Amino acid sequence: MTDPRLSELVLMRRVRDRIDRDYAQPLDVEALARYVHLSAGHLSRQFKAAFGESPYSYLMTRRIERAMTLLRRGDLSVTEVCFAVGCSSLGTFTTRFTELVGISPGAYRKMSEGSVAGLPGCVVKQVTRPVRNREVAGGDSSLASSS
Repeated sequence: MTDPRLSELVLMRRVRDRIDRDYAQPLDVEALARYVHLSAGHLSRQFKAAFGESPYSYLMTRRIERAMTLLRRGDLSVTEVCFAVGCSSLGTFTTRFTELVGISPGAYRKMSEGSVAGLPGCVVKQVTRPVRNREVAGGDSSLASSS
């Protein structure tokens, strides 16, 4: 007999994989919960327990990561990028982008022009990954002072 916790973790991985694959589609917690036949509340609790953030927060992080890539490319307006990554409100997109990245989408585009030219995609993805405030606040400050 399989461990129920393992079965729940498999479901949470399916949800995370769907978010990674379909981030630009209209997804909400209810739709994700239906996908794995759970209630929205149960999915939210289990997802947060498994991955440390809510499904909505994870979805928005994926969308912002993709938006950063599109903004660096420079061929789409901020509004076009907003809709391309699945956001339906420019205001919400700008607010979430600014929360995660620290600057507005327009400022990010200007700042990043040519800044990652010539770097491999895997390096760009790692160095431009948005960092949530709680990750910065929880960092080990002793690393900075140990010189």
